[in-house]
Amino acid sequence: MEDVGGKRMVTRVTPLSSQSRREELARMLSGAKVTDSARAQAEELLAGRG
Repeated sequence: MEDVGGKRMVTRVTPLSSQSRREELARMLSGAKVTDSARAQAEELLAGRG
């Protein structure tokens, strides 16, 4: 998330749990609607099989 406050930009990074990481990766793969197929693909990528 990026906030513009005054003349400088601040970026905040939040660590993700394993499940949140899988869901975020699935969202990037499938778009607005996360599908079971995207979740399976994300799981494969995170397991090092993709």
